[in-house]
Amino acid sequence: MSKRKIYLDHNATTPLHPEVKKALKDAMELFGNASSLHDYGRATKAAIEKARKDIAGFINAKPDEVIFTGSGSESNNTVLNIVQCCSSVCNVAHGHRHEIITSKIEHPCILESSKCLLERGTPVTYIKVDKYGKVDIDELKKKISKKTLLVSIMMANNEIGTIEDVKRIAKITHDNGALFHTDAVQAVGKVPVDVRALNVDFLSFSAHKIYGPKGIGGLYVRSSVPFCPLIRGGHQEQGRRAGTENTLGIIGLAKALQMRKKEMSQEAKRFLGYKKRLKKAIEDKIPKVSFNGHPTDSLTSTLNVSFEGSEGEAILLYLDMEGIAVSTGSACASGSLDPSHVLLAVGLGPEKAHGAIRFSMGRDTTKEDIDYVIEKLPKVIKKVRDISSAYPAKK
Repeated sequence: MSKRKIYLDHNATTPLHPEVKKALKDAMELFGNASSLHDYGRATKAAIEKARKDIAGFINAKPDEVIFTGSGSESNNTVLNIVQCCSSVCNVAHGHRHEIITSKIEHPCILESSKCLLERGTPVTYIKVDKYGKVDIDELKKKISKKTLLVSIMMANNEIGTIEDVKRIAKITHDNGALFHTDAVQAVGKVPVDVRALNVDFLSFSAHKIYGPKGIGGLYVRSSVPFCPLIRGGHQEQGRRAGTENTLGIIGLAKALQMRKKEMSQEAKRFLGYKKRLKKAIEDKIPKVSFNGHPTDSLTSTLNVSFEGSEGEAILLYLDMEGIAVSTGSACASGSLDPSHVLLAVGLGPEKAHGAIRFSMGRDTTKEDIDYVIEKLPKVIKKVRDISSAYPAKK
């Protein structure tokens, strides 16, 4: 009898939606270069611009405010590049500002880009978060100043699922004359996102987190705000991102968002039921556990749990042997043996941080899948703890 296989790592990446697969297959004949003036190029250009219009409508933007990129990480890097590259333009519009403010729980692409800018002389301030991962608003109000050019705070955290009050943070930012960016890669397609209502200047998103293809992301850029390309060399994307457009990726992203519009509301309700069921079962069946992330302002599909006296990597491997795929944190940092920077930032010690597992559900997750996890997880935790007790780590 074959082993049951359950995928609970959707925050890392998602399988293609069946409708996205169909859309990609149907679009494969569109091989023309969108920059070409002949019929092949015009057909490709028309398909790209239709997709751009549909994507813009999903986040309530204007079509010319949407730039296609290679990933959410590229979108984030593009925004932070503006601080260094466009200092003269920004100084004219924003009064000789050059400082960046971000949080300690951002995605590694924001933190690494900020670190690079800091090493090049750009001041960077890192705002603390509370035990749930919520940005410290009082500290933000104290730290933001006339030198602040950009505030970048993610909308939903990829590891613990906490959702930030982006609208409030954007208002504080604008009241102080600075620009605001949010990394919404984990939010777009999971919760409603309206760039006008949120009043953001920049917003990053990605296809492969929402059942679209890998290698395609998007960046919302509010009309009239300063902008500087990260990738130069061509007139594509109105001169804002050089390189022949990823036609299939763009069409796949548009179709993925079209399906999200139809499905995400009901899915969120279903996931919340699964999340509550899994959380209660863990509380009832496994001693010495704690849950990470905000209890209510959180993605309904994400549950992050610390198992005291256990190594997350060992739990992951034993669950994988049972056919259950989970994560110990951000896939982008999975090669590191260091504890999660997010969990350390919310106040967990290294031991609890190392013993954390993230369950992230998706559109194909069923009640039976959750029940199977509930059946297997207590045995796995007992096994890992028994091994840890028998072979304690040397201090």
